[in-house]
Amino acid sequence: MFGDLRRSRRVAYTAAFIGLITLGGWISVPFVPVPLTLQTFFVLLAAAVMKREAVIPVALYVLLGTLGLPVFHNGVAGFGVLLGSTGGYLAGFIPAALIAGIAYESGASALHIAGLAGAALLILLCGVAWLIGSTGMAPAAAFILGMAVFLPGEAAKAGAVYMIERQLP
Repeated sequence: MFGDLRRSRRVAYTAAFIGLITLGGWISVPFVPVPLTLQTFFVLLAAAVMKREAVIPVALYVLLGTLGLPVFHNGVAGFGVLLGSTGGYLAGFIPAALIAGIAYESGASALHIAGLAGAALLILLCGVAWLIGSTGMAPAAAFILGMAVFLPGEAAKAGAVYMIERQLP
């Protein structure tokens, strides 16, 4: 890595965002069937900062939690978490980071906003689909409990990421 500034940044950002996404799992509001956390905020921020390379820390975060490191919400870990009610959201982090990251490779603010909104919606849609499949919840109930109640918070997180990223050098 000596002399390769881009690679050094990628490694540093990867470590930082794995830590931040983990921290975001501890900052939560209890809710049923899934808690409201700041994980999605840090997934979107990773995409805004790292562009499409944000997939690296996000995928590693999911992998580390699946392998047993206590990085998921409130320190839970293991493959069983992916099979539980939050699994769809966690799986949705990876393609969401890619979508928002690709949008941030463009110089257009409208694409940045669309990428953040699309990524946030994708996470919620993956979560709703998984809620329906894993819990047997009715689609209408899964939509209300797994998406509709989270939309204002996700919009606020996406807006905050957009404003923060604009201030970065």
